[in-house]
Amino acid sequence: MRRMGFSQAIDDALSQAMETDPTIVVIGEDVHTIRSSLLVRFGKERVRHTPISEAAFVGAGVTAAMAGLRPVVEVMLVDFIGVAMDALLNHASKVETFSGGKWKVPLVVRAACGGGYGDAGQHEQSLWGWLAHIPGLAVVVPSTPADAGGLMLTALQNDGPVVYLEHKLLSKPWLEFMGIGGRNTVKFDVPREGAIVNTPRVWKPLPFGKAVLRREGKDVTLVSVGVGVHRAVEAARILERRKISASVLDLRTVRPLDATFVCEDVARSGRMIVVDEDYEAFGLSGELAAVVLEAGIPFTYTRVCTKTTIPYARHLEDQTIPSTQKIVETVRKLLNK
Repeated sequence: MRRMGFSQAIDDALSQAMETDPTIVVIGEDVHTIRSSLLVRFGKERVRHTPISEAAFVGAGVTAAMAGLRPVVEVMLVDFIGVAMDALLNHASKVETFSGGKWKVPLVVRAACGGGYGDAGQHEQSLWGWLAHIPGLAVVVPSTPADAGGLMLTALQNDGPVVYLEHKLLSKPWLEFMGIGGRNTVKFDVPREGAIVNTPRVWKPLPFGKAVLRREGKDVTLVSVGVGVHRAVEAARILERRKISASVLDLRTVRPLDATFVCEDVARSGRMIVVDEDYEAFGLSGELAAVVLEAGIPFTYTRVCTKTTIPYARHLEDQTIPSTQKIVETVRKLLNK
């Protein structure tokens, strides 16, 4: 086993895959800098810097995938994926269906996501619910370095398009970048064990659509992805001191969704709270409620989500996005404790 952080684990799994599969290439803006270890190892033909034009290089990634490569396209922030949505919405996600399975698009779009440091609604969105709404796209949101590497390996082996999202508060390079220029607004409200953990020496793929139980409990089920999982675990620790037992489910992938695991745990607890840094309306939190209802399970439900555009002012941002304290308060209100 080795101890490493989130971004390091992703890059390590990517490096392992590139070593054995010459069709994997990395393209995107600034990749010569942010993926310098891959550049040194595999050269500029396989780690290709692009102009700042997401529509162009994501579109190029789609056609490269159709032509036999397995591109990893880096969109620096998921917010900027809107510029390239035609390539994902109208092409990558539909090619296999429209061609009757004759064409595949083995494409990975890697992007940073999430807030908590004061960059507002054009740089701090999550958007996994919006992306998972599109048939044909897989959407991956890991919460630990060990999962991050294994899920990247699976994404690289997938024959369809995958959007792979990396929360910035889990990533040491992103935290260091966000702290430059004298900025002192960065808050890292994730337990330290979420940042650097034991990881395998040889990566093995983790299946999509398989949630994992991070903490057992009987009174309420907390469901989340990414950094929300760590906030939920910390909230469960606080609640335990108040004699409230909360289980924490980590979905790991938003699409495919492990509906069976969610329903089984909610059936035991009778209560579900979805912790979702993505927007509340028409998103993951509502989908999870629908899944449990359609399974015929009687339960009590609420959610802790981002309700509106993320403000720039930190005190307003703190009121807008989920936090450990909000989860604790919501659980106590749901249980009347």
